[in-house]
Amino acid sequence: MIVYMRDEYKLEMITGNNILNSWIAASNFLPVVGAFLSDAFVGRYPMIGFGSILFLLGLIMLWSTTMIPQARPSTCIESSSSCSSSTAFQVFYLCCSIGIMSIGCGGIRASTLAFGADQLIVRDSSKSSFPLERYFGWYYASTSISVLIAMSCIVYIQDHLGWKIGVGVLVMLMLATVLSFFLASPFYIKLKSKANFLTSFAQVIVATYKNRNASVSSEGTSMTYHHKKGSVLLVPSDKLRFLNKACTIRHPGQYSSANDINLDSWNVCTVDQVEDLKAVIKVIPLWSTGAIMSVNVNQPSFPVIQARSMDRHITSWFEIPAGSFGMFMTLAFILWVFAYDRLILPLASWIMRKPVCLSPKQRMGIGIFLSIFPAAIMAIIECFRRAMAIKEGLSGDTDAVVKMSAMWLLLPNCLNGIAEALNIIAQNEFFFSEFPRSMSCIALTLRGLGMSAGSLLATFIISSVDKVSASGGSMSWVPSNINEGHYDYYYWVLCGISAVNFMYFLLCSWAYGPEAERGKVNVIEQLVD
Repeated sequence: MIVYMRDEYKLEMITGNNILNSWIAASNFLPVVGAFLSDAFVGRYPMIGFGSILFLLGLIMLWSTTMIPQARPSTCIESSSSCSSSTAFQVFYLCCSIGIMSIGCGGIRASTLAFGADQLIVRDSSKSSFPLERYFGWYYASTSISVLIAMSCIVYIQDHLGWKIGVGVLVMLMLATVLSFFLASPFYIKLKSKANFLTSFAQVIVATYKNRNASVSSEGTSMTYHHKKGSVLLVPSDKLRFLNKACTIRHPGQYSSANDINLDSWNVCTVDQVEDLKAVIKVIPLWSTGAIMSVNVNQPSFPVIQARSMDRHITSWFEIPAGSFGMFMTLAFILWVFAYDRLILPLASWIMRKPVCLSPKQRMGIGIFLSIFPAAIMAIIECFRRAMAIKEGLSGDTDAVVKMSAMWLLLPNCLNGIAEALNIIAQNEFFFSEFPRSMSCIALTLRGLGMSAGSLLATFIISSVDKVSASGGSMSWVPSNINEGHYDYYYWVLCGISAVNFMYFLLCSWAYGPEAERGKVNVIEQLVD
């Protein structure tokens, strides 16, 4: 897309990069909105159908930009040194197409995983968790494989057969997907939507304010706090104690037992409601560390431009498309998941003579620590690449290719993939176990929300770096011509941010403390409930 925007729409690198980051942010944020609407009002099947149709519509609009000459600037004439830039309407139409695709993503990504689980939960009378475990594994495996196909086959088609055929293939694939989804409708199990967590959280906040003058004691008994009949949680935790006022009974003597209590939830909430809200608030700092880590991954433009300026030939006749280098990160992701589960853990358990397993927080921390190194390696590679371009007299040529192998980029891509595998899977497991059961669908999309925040943060960082580095009439570090800038300085900025993020994670992990006992619930049981 960055190549399409630069070559076909004549957009500056910063403008194209910010459009892509906004697109990624919207595509990762809207599934959270879709998850809420799906659980609360619409239902999962209608949400997936709505999202699929919208995504197909947006894709057709994008396809039309490759076929309608008026939808993009005219082709540059070789004899002329000037090229016509894109008009405001042309850019608006392009943004509308990818914007509609983002809304479609909000419907599809919000419900597909949970909707597939619904089919197995209802049909599996044995209540075994094995079918669901296999389903989750194949779901993430198929998603990763689809990314590999996109970054290899689709990009290769777009590179060698043109944008009309390249985007047209995507339209045909999506059309087949939508048709198959609706044709199979009679066989689906469609559960009714239900949601109460937002109302429950609002009740806790309102009740806390109404009972703001109530005293809270750490030595409270079960009769001091309002709890549901049969609830395991009788007394709230000491963390975020000010929220305990929401479930505090001011005059407990008037009730003969906890079961006699029948109170308005907007005045007094249950201990479960309070602890559910606490669980969400407590994970926000740890969630933010994953969002900051996403900044390294949400660099859709610069790695592609960097690869385009290097020798990408594997043989004399085969050249890897610049946009396909990201597939090595995905491939490393898949291989690490397999190696960790099938090789590393069994080997470690055999050596230690006891089962060995890293906790979710430990894996999150290792992933964030590893994310420091890809940016540093990219900075070193770019430093050598730029020096070589200047030495060869190519600094003024935007499309120049230096005599340096692009295979050097495999190492940072693979490290990014391993770091992502450690962090993403651990985050999902952590959120599933710590979040209220009624928010399982929201937990499924929380990682996407972090990537959305990371995209917005990446946009802010690149805009700030461009503005600050270009102040005083100096050349920006990140101009459209990579040979005239200092992309290596930008990568060092990302490296520094990653290092600070690791220290921030250690602080957040220490403040969070051990994982709550109430959170040690199997992921499968949460979805079944």
